[in-house]
Amino acid sequence: ETANIVLISNVFIWYSFAFSILRELINEAALVIWATHFFAATFSAIAGATLTDKIQKRTTFLVFWMAFGIISSIILVFVNSTSTLDVLAISFLFGVSFGLGLPASMGRFADCTNVENRAKLGGLILIVNGLGAFLLGITAVDDITLQALTLAIWRGSGLIIFLIINPSPEIPGKRRSVSFASILSQRSFILYLIPWIMFSLVNYLSVPVQFNILGSDLVELFIITESALAGVFAIVGGFLSDIVGRKRVAITGFIMLGLGYAILGIYPENLLSWYFYTLVDGVAWGIFYVIFIFTIWGDLSFGASVDKYYAIGGLPFYISNFLRLTIGSYLSLIHISEPTRLGMISYAVFCL
Repeated sequence: ETANIVLISNVFIWYSFAFSILRELINEAALVIWATHFFAATFSAIAGATLTDKIQKRTTFLVFWMAFGIISSIILVFVNSTSTLDVLAISFLFGVSFGLGLPASMGRFADCTNVENRAKLGGLILIVNGLGAFLLGITAVDDITLQALTLAIWRGSGLIIFLIINPSPEIPGKRRSVSFASILSQRSFILYLIPWIMFSLVNYLSVPVQFNILGSDLVELFIITESALAGVFAIVGGFLSDIVGRKRVAITGFIMLGLGYAILGIYPENLLSWYFYTLVDGVAWGIFYVIFIFTIWGDLSFGASVDKYYAIGGLPFYISNFLRLTIGSYLSLIHISEPTRLGMISYAVFCL
């Protein structure tokens, strides 16, 4: 289990820092660059899951993936921040460095855990991710060479630790192969995937609107508060998911989001409504992160090759971030009006 924590936390913390560097580099042709980045992450995730399903040597593949992350981090040193082509290239490399082995690392996590403790371990990993990203972020400097070295050292240290503590070279292959088409035809999988897509899109696309309504200072405070709440309730949600079941905990999260948007729709100008929304949104997303990122796709694999389940389950993450970074500026022009309020209330009804 320790090897899984190192493996997954290392890449998420690495990506958090790499993503912040990308945001600083991108100032022209943003749509093309972000599209390249998220296409690379999405396509490589699907390709990586397909490859590990065929070669059946997941650990070897993960080692090469982490080594590729080190190389792409070092390449950042040679990037000319004023060259659109250079920024485009590094955005592509970072996308592949993140997406290629992510389904395999999550699949390894699912194979090494059982249903009774998968969610609580996922909550623990989320806490480690949050703390690690914060600590690495406060050490950030403006010099691109130092940033590249920080990324490379961080990824390299993760690889070394993983190789040292990894209990066995390969986990015995006991998963049957499965196609993406058969996964998408699985009713239980779709019933979880559709609301996950909906909530991901609304969550990320609502942030630019909040900036316009509340102002940047207050929104930043709310985001920090939500992140803290999500971290705490990731642990709580993980334990509850393992005790009472994923469906009950997920439904609780849906209801909380519904109440939050209902209050916003009725009293959008009241600051207390935003405080209440921040509270329930943070709690709900702590629950959702555990269930939809770490837990449910492994549960639904039923003995099949789980990497492909995680590859599809992670797509809303890429899509929602892409839309937020590309059309978010247009959404920030939206003001609270009667149609907007009705939209919030309608979404609340959908959640409930």
